[in-house]
Amino acid sequence: MKKETTTILVTGSEGQLGKTIQELYASNDSDIDFTFVSKEDLDITNESELKAIFSASEFNYCINCAAYTNVEQAEKTPDIAFKVNAEGVKNLALVCEVYRVTLIHISTDYVFDGEKRSPYLVTDTPNPINEYGKSKLLGEQYIQQYATKYYIVRTSWLYSKTYGKNFYKFVVDSAKQGKNLSITTDQTGCPTNTKDLATYLVEDIIKGNKPLGVYHFCNSKPITWHKFAKDILKENKLLDKIKLVEVANYRTFAKRPKYSVLEHTKST
Repeated sequence: MKKETTTILVTGSEGQLGKTIQELYASNDSDIDFTFVSKEDLDITNESELKAIFSASEFNYCINCAAYTNVEQAEKTPDIAFKVNAEGVKNLALVCEVYRVTLIHISTDYVFDGEKRSPYLVTDTPNPINEYGKSKLLGEQYIQQYATKYYIVRTSWLYSKTYGKNFYKFVVDSAKQGKNLSITTDQTGCPTNTKDLATYLVEDIIKGNKPLGVYHFCNSKPITWHKFAKDILKENKLLDKIKLVEVANYRTFAKRPKYSVLEHTKST
């Protein structure tokens, strides 16, 4: 008997995670039929566009990689962040419920305030301290309110070595241009490679049939941004090319959690 193909819609496909999923699985997995849509193809804040694509295809899953991730700008113009990260996600939750699609939503460590000094569990109460974190938390709450079949996967310090704008590429590009770097030691988290997260989403959650609910996923030991930068420079043999300066209090417009380490634990 032929195995039934799993159909998956990936929103925000031009972002670093969407592109990584495409690289790893689009042409390498005969058991899964992916549909990748960018913001230009599908704006999750547009209800009519969502209904059109969901009514035209029978998806089993929707992996939502669409998000507004500019933490600094979100503080200055929060309406934009809330439109995408909250209202857009609400739209997705509603349409997934109507068409009986399982929603897999990517959230963030920034839903926590960073006051804890041990890894955050999924059962810990969120308390975001910036507008980006608040918008992502509201998106989570909308999913829990309107969707029956969902996974919320919180991750931290996400980066790709190949795609998008992220800390890893910023450090490498700066060093290659001979620019010295001043990086904070005041924030601790777990850098997460998009390849590892993509594999977790497909292999563990979808193929592994994990129970529905909230998950935390990150894939390295807790380190500071400064230590992460040093590791990046070492890996790329660029450590002796520039000066890497430790900064205790790197001033940013948006407040950031000082400690946002996530524990791999499922909600009850």
